[in-house]
Amino acid sequence: MEEEPKQQMSMPLIGDDAPKFKAKTTMGEINFPDDYKGKWVIFFSHPADFTPVCTTEFMTFASMQKELKELNCELIGLSIDSIYAHIAWLRTIKEKIEYKGMKNVEIMFPVIEDLKMDISKKFGMVQPNASTTQAVRAVFLIDPKAKVRAMLYYPLSNGRNMQEIKRLLLAMQKSDKEQIATPANWQPGDDVIIPTPGSCGVAKARMEKKEEGKYCLDWFMCFRKEK
Repeated sequence: MEEEPKQQMSMPLIGDDAPKFKAKTTMGEINFPDDYKGKWVIFFSHPADFTPVCTTEFMTFASMQKELKELNCELIGLSIDSIYAHIAWLRTIKEKIEYKGMKNVEIMFPVIEDLKMDISKKFGMVQPNASTTQAVRAVFLIDPKAKVRAMLYYPLSNGRNMQEIKRLLLAMQKSDKEQIATPANWQPGDDVIIPTPGSCGVAKARMEKKEEGKYCLDWFMCFRKEK
């Protein structure tokens, strides 16, 4: 017997406009991206309500919501569960769950009901080889112009590093503002990379010219001191 062709999955790519949608959520209806103009958005999916890994993730994100808002960034969650399941689960988190010193945690960002998987499929959050009935742990970082800037995918079994997601947000914001790049393992306050010269003449001049606060390891690899 011939094997049935695998289902094709579509998803936005880095630099694409984030797919538009309207959705029912735990915080009322949202219209994306119109309701989030001028803001960064962390849009993330989770496999199911009332699961332990997802519970730790939601509590951690909720504990970071204030600091993310201060960075002009909003959170939106999604799973293929009903609004009633979402509400019951979030109430359980607030009333019963204590984890790593976090307790009485109230989830104040919207969690989307996506029973028909319409939004999940637009974003490639349902991946048939992982599960045909659950969204994988996807994260989309979307900029104030509603462009997809970064994507992270995790398997169903393993929780995300929320501090890494915040670090990436900070790095992209700094790159946009200052037209620089950030090196491996960059943290706020670390030295940053100056864009590579576009011509041999500029490269030579850069190596020969001494500028306060700047140093080069080679013609293509120059840094700006941040401390």
